[in-house]
Parts: sequence; structure tokens; C-alpha cells
Amino acid sequence: MSETNLVSQMSDLSFAAKASILNVKINFVKNLNELQLTKNDSLLLIGKSKDLKLVPQTHLSPLLTKLQIPDNWYSESINYLCPAKKSDEDGNKLANGTNISWLNRFSINVISAKCSRYNAPSRAHLITKIVKSNCFSESQTILVACERKYSVGCAAAVARAFPLYSSKTSNNESKNQRNVTVSFIFTDDGCKSPNPSDDEAKCFNAIGESVRLTAKIVDTPCAEMTTDHFLQEIKIVAKELGLEPMVIEGEELNKRGFGGLYNVGKAAVNPPKLVVLSNLKSGSKRNIAWVGKGIVYDTGGLCIKSRSNMCGMKQDCGGAAGVLGAFYAAVKLGFEDNLHAVFCLAENAVGPNAYRPDDIIKLYSGKTVEITNTDAEGRVVLGDGVAYARKDLNADIILDMATLTGAQGIATGKYHAGLLTNSDKWEKTFVEKSKICADLCFPMVFSPELHFSEFNSEVADMKNSVSNPANAASACAGLFIHSHIGSKYEGIWIHLDIASPVSDGDRATGYGVTLLNCLFGDSSLNSALKQIGPESALPLKNDELDSDD
Repeated sequence: MSETNLVSQMSDLSFAAKASILNVKINFVKNLNELQLTKNDSLLLIGKSKDLKLVPQTHLSPLLTKLQIPDNWYSESINYLCPAKKSDEDGNKLANGTNISWLNRFSINVISAKCSRYNAPSRAHLITKIVKSNCFSESQTILVACERKYSVGCAAAVARAFPLYSSKTSNNESKNQRNVTVSFIFTDDGCKSPNPSDDEAKCFNAIGESVRLTAKIVDTPCAEMTTDHFLQEIKIVAKELGLEPMVIEGEELNKRGFGGLYNVGKAAVNPPKLVVLSNLKSGSKRNIAWVGKGIVYDTGGLCIKSRSNMCGMKQDCGGAAGVLGAFYAAVKLGFEDNLHAVFCLAENAVGPNAYRPDDIIKLYSGKTVEITNTDAEGRVVLGDGVAYARKDLNADIILDMATLTGAQGIATGKYHAGLLTNSDKWEKTFVEKSKICADLCFPMVFSPELHFSEFNSEVADMKNSVSNPANAASACAGLFIHSHIGSKYEGIWIHLDIASPVSDGDRATGYGVTLLNCLFGDSSLNSALKQIGPESALPLKNDELDSDD
């Protein structure tokens, strides 16, 4: 096939020629026969070379006919993009590319197969970039060719490309509403069962909706996403799931001993809140609590941030947003065990009532904290949250997720959340499953006996910031949270620092939704999540229990 017969002009089109990635309705379908294409629609096929080569032409022929594209164009395009051999008989490298388009009606994009041992084999991060750069019609169909076990992460990657929040005046919803239909072609066993099941389609829609919800909350500025507005988002989810949130806010927090959450948020116009959603099941084998940091804006408090460091601090509620999205998907798809979502909501504001460096506050754990940095507030509110999960919810497993430290990006990078846990088995499973679902994470050092001395205080049980920032600062921040559960806690504790992966550029990623649903997939009634969940039961007791307090 000559290059003159290939219309490969996607990268040359101006942004104005593309359709908006905003105001989009996404629907994941199980069968290609459900796709109602016309010649004015567009079709995007994405996959690694090995997967695309397995997709039979007969599988796509009905779609090509609807788009008025010759069958031979597809087969010749695949041969061009994914040659059977890399060079001819004389050793000359055969021409190939990464994308081909037929008049912007049908585009084929090849995902790089290069994958190191700590990356997601699906290369799902590339899928989001491809989808964003290939929006050309108001009605678009996206097909992803992949192995079945990677499909949940790929579904989230597609959904991530279509953010919900925008204040652009050009976004007239009645004119620019777009419909995007997504399906998968599973290449397992040579495409013998290429279509998703009902359960898989249901899972993709729930995960996609939850990722977009999480990203919307993180993208929304604090003027529109105060603690009161965040509570409304929780109530919307609760109503749909048939649950009722428990709310403790304002002065009531102080009266009931939540000194961390109260002091961090007391200077703001909108009061701080502890909000809890609980999905209880009779016969539950596990009692699980997901605790999210929900700082709707972080000025740094009286230890105020610089202008450049303050921009983007609307994203400091990413942990709580991720917990809400993950909880929504988990319960909607059916969850067999007790599951609690604990939201620690506050605005770290500057004002005459702001808490100060040198203040000593008592957290819900009963432990006192000397404040040495009001910008180290996330660990303080989460200290209350995890203590509540242990004392009031009696959780066997406590997972907290937070945009906790800028040092996380230095420790584990832009794409991998920092993982800290008291269980070796859970740590290994987290890393393994994060590569399946494409919400990547990497372990940080769990060694309280070596690191917790960084918080030593002469006048309180601990300080809230480390004395030496060069000594595993991100891991230490996690250990501060752990200390308010207590080292004698026999259950499992997991901490995820998502400060860097919470966003990609100026947009939120919805991080955490797929990771939490994958890691607890063995509690799900949905077969798609069960398939990617842990293969065997993980321990409910800390395998590294320290006898010292």
C-alpha cells in the first residue's frame, strides 16, 4: 500500500477542526452490533500491534460498510502499521507508522508495546492521549483491542479523556453535546470470544462514570467546590445508592474531639466536616474503611504558600474525590463486605481564627500534636479520619488516600502513587494489581522505628512536620497518619500518596477509582472486577505487628 493512498493527516489538523472533548456522554456497549454508525460518524481503533493483528477483518466489515470504507483499506492498513516482519529479504527496514486515517472517518492508532516491569502492560496512559487527539465528529465510536484483564484500566483511560468540568463560555451544551460509544475487542485465545459480557459492560460504565466524577470534583475551583458543595456531591451519590451520610461539622467536631479536622478548617467560611457513607452487608467477612483527604483548597494556612505553589491547590481534595468515585463504583456494582467511605473535608484558609505554628492540638486518637507547619495539614485531618475508622467503625482494613506531599513526586514520580503499608503481602499485591488496572503505585519505606523520631516534640506527643525533610519525607508523613491508628492495631493499614498522579497537566486523572476497585475486587459481585481482583484471600491482620506503642 503506497503512502499516497493513506490519508494520515490527523496531526496536521488544527484544534478548531476537532470536536470538543467536553459535554460528552459516554456509553460502553458489549457488542459491535449495538453501534449505530452513519457515514458522518467517526471510528477510532486503538491497540498494540500484537492485538490489532488478531482482530479479524470480518469482525469490522459491518462497521466499514456503514462508514463507506473499502474492506481492503483496513487489511492493507494493518499490514502497513503492523508488518509481519521488520525487514525485507535484503535487510531493509519496512516502513510502518503509528496511525492511519481514512478522511478522519476511521483512524487506527498503534500503542507502543514497550513496557518496563513497573509500567502497565496495557499502556493505558497512551490511550488517553490518543483519544484526546482524535476527536473529530459529534458522534464517535472508539474500539479498544486488548487482553480482557486489562480492559477495566483501558475503560478508565478512555473516560479520562472526556472531563466534565468547564467554565468556557463557548460550551453551549445544547449545540455541542457529543455522544461517544466505546466497545472492546478482546484478543485472548485469538479473538475466540471478542465481545464483552453484560457484567463487563456494566463495570466499564460504572468505572467510567466514577473516574469522570472524581476528576470533575478535583477540577472544580474552590469557589464552586467548598466543603458544603463537596457534601452535596456526596449526598447525590448516597441518594443514588440508597444510603444516608453521617455528617459531623463545625463546632460539633471540636466538641466530639476531632481536634485535627476542626483546627485545620476553622478559619474558613464553610465549616470543616467529617462525612461517612457506610454500605453494610449481613454476613460480611471484612470491615473496610476508605479514608480520603478532602482539603478543598490549601493556602498553606499561616505558613502560607508562594503564589506559584498555591496555584493548583484546588486539587488537594483528590484523595476524598477518589474515595467517593471508588465507593460509588464498588457499591453500584455490588460489594459483599462492609465498606465505609470517610471524608475529611476542610479548607486550609488564612484568617484571624486560623490555627498557628506552636499551637498544640489533640486529635481524635487522644494524642497531642505540636503544630510546626500549618501547611502539613493533610496528615492532621487524616489522623482524625483513620482514628475514627478504628475506634468507631472497627475496621479490619483502613486505607487512606491523599495528595499528601510534594515530595511524593520526587520519591515515586509523576505516574506512581507512593504506597506505604504495614503488610508485606498487601504491598506486593498493590504493586502487582496497579499494573493491571493502570493506576500505578510503588512502595515507600515502612520503618517507624527508624523514621518516626523525625516528629519528636519536647512539649507534645509529636510534631506535625519532620525535623529533616531529606529523610524519607513522604514515608514519614504517612507514618504520622499511622501513629493515630496506633502500632498495636492488628488490622491492615494502607496509605496512598497521590500528590503527583492526581493530575496530568491542568486536568485531573480520577486516580484511585480503578485501583481501589481492583484491589478489593474479591469483594465485588461483578465478574469483571473479580477477575482482576486478588487471586487468594489477603490477610486481615498485620504481618509486621510491633509490640511497642
